[in-house]
Amino acid sequence: MPLPRFLRSALLSIREMIVAAGPLVFVGIAAVVVAYQMLDPTPPTRVVLATGPEQSAYAEFGKRYAELLRVHGITVALKHTQGAAENLALLRNADSGIDLAFVQGGSGDVKPGDEEPDAAQGSGLVSLGSLFYEPVWLFYRDDAARRRLPASNKTRTLDALSQLAGWKLNVGEAGSGVPNLMARIFEANGIDAATIQLSRQATTPAVVALLAGELDALVFASAPESAMVQMLLRTPGMRLFDFAQAEAYSRRFSFMSAVTLPRGVVDLAADVPARDLRLVAPTATLVARRTMHPALIQLFVQTAQGVHGGPGWFQRKGDFPSPANTERPLAKEAERFYRGGPPFLQRYLPFWLANLIDRMWLVLISIVAVLIPLARVVPPIYEHRIRSRIFRWYGQLREIEDDQPRKPAEELLKRLDEIDRHVGRIHVPLSYADELYSLRGHIQLVRRRLSSSP
Repeated sequence: MPLPRFLRSALLSIREMIVAAGPLVFVGIAAVVVAYQMLDPTPPTRVVLATGPEQSAYAEFGKRYAELLRVHGITVALKHTQGAAENLALLRNADSGIDLAFVQGGSGDVKPGDEEPDAAQGSGLVSLGSLFYEPVWLFYRDDAARRRLPASNKTRTLDALSQLAGWKLNVGEAGSGVPNLMARIFEANGIDAATIQLSRQATTPAVVALLAGELDALVFASAPESAMVQMLLRTPGMRLFDFAQAEAYSRRFSFMSAVTLPRGVVDLAADVPARDLRLVAPTATLVARRTMHPALIQLFVQTAQGVHGGPGWFQRKGDFPSPANTERPLAKEAERFYRGGPPFLQRYLPFWLANLIDRMWLVLISIVAVLIPLARVVPPIYEHRIRSRIFRWYGQLREIEDDQPRKPAEELLKRLDEIDRHVGRIHVPLSYADELYSLRGHIQLVRRRLSSSP
């Protein structure tokens, strides 16, 4: 069943418009595809986060990150390590498969102002911000202080780190961040580490050795809620070193802050501790490869706000995460978050959609701005294609008129009949029907001239 004339006309108009606009549409689609490939707006759905030993604060925080990011369709694979130093080594190793990690301030072997070892190759590491304080807890035995400190120290209290000469001190495993941190602290105090009997046991066996009297002191960095911290604070015969120069440390090291352990905060009834104690606290940071997808960086910083934004012993609500106290350059996407909060669209739309719009809108507007002027050529092309269906027959009518003096009328009339048959099969949009009927009228005019010729 043939289509109605008006429908044929509409379909023809649509087809011709598509053909006329085809090159422009192709250019637009190609530009969007190229922009999509260059911007890479869709982040990976799986990342690997290096945490710390099992049951450590880092490991527990990692579980919370994985749980919160699962809502956004991101799978966070957790890798347990010995600690911050190992985490840094894994991040610097391009083949480790680690995307980001928890890192303790001062735990690396790169001094402030130096570049990361792999920064020259363009990979490098960036910070997503500081997350929480990790105070340095230096516990020592009271009887060791009485035995090793000079008689001039009537209180038998460890007042300076230089007094540790000759002591048996545990600084933690090589994979943790404390050995490198203490090396910096010793260097800043002009202490030769060779004068101290250093051991490198894990925290738990070191605490057992300390309680047994096999060690004089141990040092580790941990959250204040740590079971080891609270147990040692309550153990008779154990003392906590008071960093009297805490403020000086915070000015000397960008990653370190001066904090105070308030009197009675551990146990008000037992008055533990019995006085305010000054501590130095490196900040734990979230460190990623420089090549990590910006959308993932934005999402991890938002998650960090939910995990670490509450109050604590040494922090007020909203103090963390923070762009302060980071040893490494802040990632641009993290800086954007700290400056203005989450992107506007992510407050109302699903992450994947908000991220796609957020990263593509400027490019799309630019493409549209370029295509709008080019679109002005589409109507003339469309008009030319429609009218050319009609006007090309005028050339043949002119040839017939030019041949009239030289050729028989019967031959010319046959050619005219052929033209009339072709024109009868022409379909044009209704807006151009007047020109089609004008052509048919001119055909009849030529026919009358030929018929009246002798």
